[in-house]
Amino acid sequence: MKIIVIGGGAAGFFGAIAAAEARPYAQVTLLEASPQVLAKVRISGGGRCNVTHACFDPTALVQHYPRGGKALRGPLTRFQPQDTVAWFKAHGVALKTESDGRMFPITDDSETIVDCLMRSAQRAGVQVVTGAAVTEVISSTSGFTVQLKGGKTMGGDRILIATGSNPLGYRLAASLGHELVPPVPSLFTFKITDPRLTELAGVAAPLVRVKLLVEGQKPLEQEGPLLITHWGVSGPAVLKLSAWGARLLHDVRYQASLQVNWLPTLKVEELRDLLLKTKEEWVRKAIAKHCPVTLPQRLWQRLVESVGIDSELRWADLSKKALNLLLLELTQGQFAIQGKGIFKDEFVTCGGIPLAEVNFKTMESRCCPGLYFAGEILDVDGVTGGFNFQNAWTTGWIAGQAMGE
Repeated sequence: MKIIVIGGGAAGFFGAIAAAEARPYAQVTLLEASPQVLAKVRISGGGRCNVTHACFDPTALVQHYPRGGKALRGPLTRFQPQDTVAWFKAHGVALKTESDGRMFPITDDSETIVDCLMRSAQRAGVQVVTGAAVTEVISSTSGFTVQLKGGKTMGGDRILIATGSNPLGYRLAASLGHELVPPVPSLFTFKITDPRLTELAGVAAPLVRVKLLVEGQKPLEQEGPLLITHWGVSGPAVLKLSAWGARLLHDVRYQASLQVNWLPTLKVEELRDLLLKTKEEWVRKAIAKHCPVTLPQRLWQRLVESVGIDSELRWADLSKKALNLLLLELTQGQFAIQGKGIFKDEFVTCGGIPLAEVNFKTMESRCCPGLYFAGEILDVDGVTGGFNFQNAWTTGWIAGQAMGE
């Protein structure tokens, strides 16, 4: 049995290892076009590698996938984050859980994960070949022929394509009979040029509720921390919203409105009462310099001044009209989205191989027997927090097990 894995990322490595462990006497070869394997693993989580998320209920877990959650429901009952934790522990790496549920190696170093996968592949007998760019895969009754750049060919009984969002993988899949859901960016920051945010780069709000407003469309909504950047806004709330709104934003060329509720834990009337109470108690204090809510002082000052409240105006002199304008700004401030930014190098796409063309019990193609898929090449994408890696581990493991049987 000859198994060829195309793509040296998380899904490809996990699939190759699973196949080799399931069928020890199979010849498993992993081909990576670039000189280095596991590139995204190395840079993810700021170099710490956000391996997975501490959500151990598959029903709850699938809610974090804007596309593909329903298809993943079955696979995640077979290999979920708990299994990921157990797998890495069995292979010598302990994971830890942070307050927001993200899980990292206890070393806080992505090289720990890279070394583990490389070591496990070597131990399982996987042959890893770098600088091996695939140009074509031909299917026949006797198996597959893989053509490499430079003219070399390889024969295989089963093929796993795990090339992520690389156009090569899409082209290979299309040549073997698959359609393609056009890939578009997911998980990106919003470009916003607004005087309310200028010179506030690095300021973060601990919890906001953001709404994506596009004319004629139902608003999309997310909550979480928000980070103001040099080019606009980022942070978990924005990245989650970009994932759920990926296709919608693409269709409107990333021109939309972002509504921000800076204090989502307070109802409007509760916030009004708090401001009125502050007006009574802080009579002589300047409104802009004395913030009564859980917002950074610089952000509070900018929002206060944006509604026309002078920086020296005292709380005692706050008019009813000014109070209402401040309430509106704090709970329904609107900002024009003028484009998108790329989420560092951890670029994620939605789109890829249509889910109906894959058997999610085995990850085998329904169009080409013996062909398997895993990871981001599928039309599956998760929000930030370890969910995309979990998709890679789960689909890679299932594909590897099926190929090895």
